[in-house]
Amino acid sequence: MERILKRAAAAVIACAVLLTPAVAYAEPSAQTALPAEESQQQEAPAPINPDAEAGIEGLSYEEALQKSYDTQPETNSIAGWPKGPQVYGCAAIVMDMDSGAVLYGKKVDDKHYPASITKLMTALVALENADMDDEVEFSPASIDILRWDYASIGMKPGEILSLKDAMYGMLLASGNEVAYAIAESVGNKMGIGYDGFIQKMNDRAVELGCTGSNWVNANGLHDDLHYTTAHDMALIASELYKHEEFRTVTQTLNYTIGATNLTDETRAVQQNHKMLWPNHSRYYEYCTGGKTGYTDNSRTTLVTMAENGTLRLAAVVLRDNGNVYDDTRAMFDYVFENFSKVMLKEQAKPEEVRSYTEDGAYVLLPEGIDFSSLEHQISITDEREASGKITFYYEGQNVGSADVTLTPEYIEETTGYTNRMDPSGETEHAQGGQEESGFRLPGWLTAVLIVAAVVLILFALVIIRLQIIRAKRRKRAQMKRRRMRQRQQVQRRPQEQRLRTQRNRKR
Repeated sequence: MERILKRAAAAVIACAVLLTPAVAYAEPSAQTALPAEESQQQEAPAPINPDAEAGIEGLSYEEALQKSYDTQPETNSIAGWPKGPQVYGCAAIVMDMDSGAVLYGKKVDDKHYPASITKLMTALVALENADMDDEVEFSPASIDILRWDYASIGMKPGEILSLKDAMYGMLLASGNEVAYAIAESVGNKMGIGYDGFIQKMNDRAVELGCTGSNWVNANGLHDDLHYTTAHDMALIASELYKHEEFRTVTQTLNYTIGATNLTDETRAVQQNHKMLWPNHSRYYEYCTGGKTGYTDNSRTTLVTMAENGTLRLAAVVLRDNGNVYDDTRAMFDYVFENFSKVMLKEQAKPEEVRSYTEDGAYVLLPEGIDFSSLEHQISITDEREASGKITFYYEGQNVGSADVTLTPEYIEETTGYTNRMDPSGETEHAQGGQEESGFRLPGWLTAVLIVAAVVLILFALVIIRLQIIRAKRRKRAQMKRRRMRQRQQVQRRPQEQRLRTQRNRKR
């Protein structure tokens, strides 16, 4: 038994040695194999100069206004692309929210101060991490940020709203203390607090593909380090629009927040986006939501969503010194009138693509541009499932993306991973290709397996040890019984001799 115990202990050591390389391999793969320069910590954000990026630094108001209007959208320089309208906004974009196609673009990557359209990013993170009936409590810190000229709905320290009511107060009335309280309360629910919520805004933006944003607060009050781009805001708006709760709130014109734990009176809030009001001169029949913004530093900013029954669009205008609603209407009309869907299932598939995930996948093209003239780029999302995303471009302009199932040949050629499929396109069997590029378990799963193996072996050792102890106890008990029998035999011998003597005498 002692030999068994020693062998089991050796097995524990052997398992640890054999499984250690798997953990060492799996840890780096969990970081998505970033290049060395990208895996390093990002540099701290620096203040921006929006006027310099827009080319209007040092100009008078009138000169800057004219210079911005005269700046042509980059999409107007694309061969065969319809000419879009000139707008006063220093940066502007129209994106198809379903395909990601960018149909109109003017300095879409220039950094500008967002003002209250920041609250769309706040709403996205809140809706993804909380429920509409969760409580939002207003701390003294949420009230202390206010000045007399800041948008507010008059909340008090210690008051509590549901997240639903708070969303109306933030998105319709643009309450700055409400945005702070939402970030703080949802952050506390997530266990990361207000600062952690702000960091989550930055992390989520990166996940969406944003490249020029830096968020330092939840409401858009001016900060030199708080900025975004038109393209980033279009990505954020497109993701937020997927949430039914947001669509309900943003299309509401009037809403009444009921009495609270500290206030008996109700609070009435109204929609600030003028394109949603049917009786307003700025009304736009296709408008389905959006968010306004303004500070002295940002000037007017506006995000607008619109649907015409065929397309769902998001328009963003930053640093607009003219009439932002006229600019937005002109951009929407331009897209609705000049672009139409080209269904991908009706076109020849690129050789890398086995099938499109959604039957309704499409790209958006103007009249006169044929699908065959498009280029494409593929990103692999899961090599085991052969899933990926394809983005089509015309003259470098994104005209739409779609989720796809890729061919096994492309997966193997690109990653070295062998993926066999049945004729229906479903994965039938997958095995590793070359050893250095084959499938490896994720690091966390490998670690769990190691711990489980060690626990099982230790459990086996305990059982073996208990068996050894029981065996020793049985052996000691047997020896004890043997000695007792021996003593009894010694004690019986004189008696037996006397009995034999007595029997002999009787004879």
